[in-house]
Amino acid sequence: MEAHPVPCVSPAAVVFYSNKTALALHFASFLFLFFRPQGPSPFPPPRRRAALRRFPPKPFACCGGGAACERRRSTHSPVPFRGGAARASTGRRRLQRERGPLKMEGWRGAWYVPCLASLETLQELCRKENLRCKSIGITNRSLKSYEVEYLCDYKVEEGTEYYLVKWKGWPESSNTWEPQKNLKCPVLLQNFLSDKNEYLSRVREGKGLKVRNHGKVLKPAVAEYIVKKAKQRIALERWKEDLNRKKNHKAMILVENTVDLEGPPLDFYYINEYKPAPGINVINGITTGCECMDCPAEKCCPKEAGFFLAYNKRKKLKIQPGLPIYECNSFCRCGPDCPNRIVQKGTPYSLCIFRTNNGRGWGVKTLQKIKTNSFVMEYVGEVITSEEAERRGQLYDNQGNTYLFDLDYDSDEFTVDAARYGNVSHFVNHSCDPNLQVFNVFIDNLDLRLPRIALFSTRTIKAGEELTFDYQMKGSIDLTSDSADGLSPSRKRIRTVCKCGAVCCRGYLN
Repeated sequence: MEAHPVPCVSPAAVVFYSNKTALALHFASFLFLFFRPQGPSPFPPPRRRAALRRFPPKPFACCGGGAACERRRSTHSPVPFRGGAARASTGRRRLQRERGPLKMEGWRGAWYVPCLASLETLQELCRKENLRCKSIGITNRSLKSYEVEYLCDYKVEEGTEYYLVKWKGWPESSNTWEPQKNLKCPVLLQNFLSDKNEYLSRVREGKGLKVRNHGKVLKPAVAEYIVKKAKQRIALERWKEDLNRKKNHKAMILVENTVDLEGPPLDFYYINEYKPAPGINVINGITTGCECMDCPAEKCCPKEAGFFLAYNKRKKLKIQPGLPIYECNSFCRCGPDCPNRIVQKGTPYSLCIFRTNNGRGWGVKTLQKIKTNSFVMEYVGEVITSEEAERRGQLYDNQGNTYLFDLDYDSDEFTVDAARYGNVSHFVNHSCDPNLQVFNVFIDNLDLRLPRIALFSTRTIKAGEELTFDYQMKGSIDLTSDSADGLSPSRKRIRTVCKCGAVCCRGYLN
């Protein structure tokens, strides 16, 4: 979304009748008295009419000041407003005597009037005249430049190109046609043209609307698609901002959809750690930690638990699948640079949630190269009982979704459900030939019933490559559990066709 000053005069105008304060007021009122615009309205019609009604006979008025005073006006032929030329000339001479000559500065064929009053000055004048700023249209919103939210349509009249503009914060009924020369938003113009070309190419390829009469049917269809695409782009941008505001790591999260008009999921809430369901208490039972400063393999937390240190000096995984990872906790003396603090720092890689083009919905790809045995992300969600998981599983099976993970490292008492609550891992797809592997991790909670779920790379992953893991996770080794690897998706009842496209694809997810 781009903001730029559009050709208009401030709709916020304050009327005073005191000659004492008139000398400090802006020249904007005389713009209405001396000139009137020809052609497209320079700002949304409802506000424009309201602004004109605020001028009684012989007024002194002032615009909002600040950025609002530098809104460009279209280059129309100046036409005198009946009865106003003499008053405008008199008022101009008064202001020139007080403030000096008023300059009308040019800008690519347009002009604007420099600001002579700030917001604070307007508020002070309102107080002196016993006026309420809000009641006469002086608000933060009215003093800001109009923002073009997106472009809706296109036409050519008398050799001039016009775009239908949707203004940010205004209803669609206030859309106005603006000449292209007044639009200084190259990104929005590029989006408009690319969306139009994308739709037309889909029509030609037989993937979109089949048009019989290009002159009457195609244009409304194209305009409708462009508006939907613009709204989707805005919604995805807001979703991206929300994800990055809630994440607990430095790496960025991007969102991308160049496939269809699908927007953000409506019933999904981003979280960074397990969310216990009502009735489930997750208690961090850690009261002590290691005393070492450099955390050698023979003395650190994993050794106390009877296992080996999971990482090498380069902070890469060195243990086999099925073995647990014990990281240093909040009671350990070591600092944040400890080589045994990896999962708890969050993902170090920038990731992108993108729309797949083969019917698999959303997916996740990395924007950076990931080396073998590197920590990529943690799988989080709502912690529920196995009984509740059985009930929800029946609903998810009918929808063809798989978000349930049994925490069966030690027992099968709990399950993680990432359907409504989760992080980026919620969108990671299945593959029969995955590049991620699941490991159980214990940090501040040593309860074997509630391990944290971490995803590590099984090979080098190129930038732009999709991230996947095997929902069945066959072939792993687990020394303490009856399941294949100590962590498996919840039991499924309906066979779901696999669309991973791998050479070794098994055909079904379950």
